[in-house]
Amino acid sequence: MNSRMINDRRNFIKSAIGISAGILTARPLSGKTFSPFMLPLSKKSQTPRIRFSVIGVNHGHIYGMVNTVIRGGGELVAFHAKEDDLASEFIKRFPQAKRVQSEAEILNDGSIQLVLSSIIPNERAQLGIRVMEHGKDYLVDKPGITSLSQLTAVRKVQKKTKRIFSIAYGRFDNKAMLKAGELVQKGAIGKVVQTIGLGPHRVSPGSRQEWFFDKRYYGGIICDLGIHQFDQFLYFTGSTSGKILASQVANVHHQQYKEFEDFGDALVQGNHGSGYIRVDWFTPDGLKTWGDGRMTILGTDGYIEIRPNIDIAGRVGDNHLFLVDKKETQYIDCKNLDSPYDRQLMGDFMNRTETAMTQEHCFLATELTLLAQKNAIKMGKI
Repeated sequence: MNSRMINDRRNFIKSAIGISAGILTARPLSGKTFSPFMLPLSKKSQTPRIRFSVIGVNHGHIYGMVNTVIRGGGELVAFHAKEDDLASEFIKRFPQAKRVQSEAEILNDGSIQLVLSSIIPNERAQLGIRVMEHGKDYLVDKPGITSLSQLTAVRKVQKKTKRIFSIAYGRFDNKAMLKAGELVQKGAIGKVVQTIGLGPHRVSPGSRQEWFFDKRYYGGIICDLGIHQFDQFLYFTGSTSGKILASQVANVHHQQYKEFEDFGDALVQGNHGSGYIRVDWFTPDGLKTWGDGRMTILGTDGYIEIRPNIDIAGRVGDNHLFLVDKKETQYIDCKNLDSPYDRQLMGDFMNRTETAMTQEHCFLATELTLLAQKNAIKMGKI
């Protein structure tokens, strides 16, 4: 690997520490299911109750994932990373973790109950299978699975071992999503008819690792980014089944990367509502955050709009929610809400429960995402 790639990789990890994209699996609207990954550890950490380790630190989301587990009561004891530069960054952040020379040292350690990973995406499912076969739970960055064949294999092993296989979904990284879930559950907008989820991102080529631009590794844009919106669709509509009506992908503006996709969208129909999803890599440098994501939840008696990252030319900060019902239009600032997700997550690992989210929801969100990616029509030139 040349010096430019090493520098790009290091810069990416540094920039990504503060950008957490989400985590795990959740029961649709059956409980409060959220945690902002980057909360200060000093006020949220609990007495360690689970020993955990990390295998693979190829994406900066791993820092937020580790912080979440520590806050919930996990003790980080070891990590394995093949890349010296990435390992060096990880040690700076978590000096308490011992670097081991092989993943086998972690998998064969009976005192370790949980493994976290942000290894290169197409390697995550197989790693998860090995983790579960060694009697441990698995918490992995999104996309945790990049093909339908991988999903079939993961489901089989998870069913056999009864271990938890959880994927990093972005819904858990924003308090406005939590508040919206509570409002929907209380019937604030009536019955949910449709969700519209928009997931724009800034591409920042110089900060990305080489695999980022190759579909063989990241699975395609809907697989990589759209998985968040599919999770949100299931969560807000309460759907437990669904089918893809249409989907498309394109490489509109990054022809120098032949295996890259910078635009994708999909239309999904569930048993309790429908959803439209659009993702892209076109966030301009003039925006003060990595993407102006939006979620609109249409109900029979009103609607909710979530602006999780920024209210452009409006209120400062993030976690914005707008509620329109039969009486009025409300703005709700959600940034100071409690975030029980880390505690629920740790409880699930310890008690074999599903309070953060059900395993089936996790797999269904991934399945719909992978079907949309696989069946997507390639758009022509624009």
